[in-house]
Amino acid sequence: MDPEVSLLLLCPLGGLSQEQVAVELSPAHDRRPLPGGDKTITDIWETRLQTQPWIFDAPKFRLHSAKLASSSPGPQLLLQLGLTSYRDFLGTNWSSSASWLRQQGVTDWGDKQAYLADPLGVGASLVTADDFLVFLRRSQQVAEAPGLVDIPGGHPEPQALCPGGSPQHKDLPGELVVRELFSSVLQEICDEVNLPLHTLSQPLLLGIACNETSAGRASAEFYVQCSLTSEEVRRYYMNGGPEAHESTGIIFVETQKVQRLQETEMWAQLCPSAKGAILLYNRHPPLQLGAGKSHLSHPSVTALSQR
Repeated sequence: MDPEVSLLLLCPLGGLSQEQVAVELSPAHDRRPLPGGDKTITDIWETRLQTQPWIFDAPKFRLHSAKLASSSPGPQLLLQLGLTSYRDFLGTNWSSSASWLRQQGVTDWGDKQAYLADPLGVGASLVTADDFLVFLRRSQQVAEAPGLVDIPGGHPEPQALCPGGSPQHKDLPGELVVRELFSSVLQEICDEVNLPLHTLSQPLLLGIACNETSAGRASAEFYVQCSLTSEEVRRYYMNGGPEAHESTGIIFVETQKVQRLQETEMWAQLCPSAKGAILLYNRHPPLQLGAGKSHLSHPSVTALSQR
């Protein structure tokens, strides 16, 4: 296993549909106040604003736990979520004291993530009609993992369920949160790759991976099929979308060769979230047309275009 990533949850083969996932949103699942108070979070945020005045705070969902259970007619996943923010993420997961906070969380609460914001991300293993997996080269201007290779992704947004207001736990029913979780990954594909929504399948949840370079922050990783070929996807991407500024190029890798991606030079260029997504994707062989082949050559990676 790559030290930059760990796997928190592996869903049953084939992934889970939206109907197989439930959410329990509660203040009990929020992070704990820091020992000595949260002033250090405020100080870190104000310092960051001085060097990056364009960043802004926003509410996020916090992953507390994920519990998979067998039931009829199929497995069910319960996600226990709280609320957090981007500001708290920078002041905990990304702070220089993140390792100490994890140790202190174990001492105080028996939970190494107790003091961390842990905003839940989403990512998509996006497969084209001609069986290529889609990657994006991140811009040098983004705050996290600049210049590295990633998959389409982002975060589900509490604000999307409470437009014009400040999201509160009591105002966000679990079924709406699940809908936002699954729809947000499609929205990220549309915004980052500039694909029409009608070309995308319903997402299947493959599992949850944790980014160990940001103190174990979790990301729900999905499988999404696109009805367009890689060449058609490239053309849509080149036209630019709402978040075109976040990437500088698109890369396609044949799905039947993704299982050996970790043996190539490209692996070192992947950001941790993409590594987690690929590790989960490779554990779902029914999704890969070439998974049954006994002889796989090294992946042929094709960078078809750059902005």
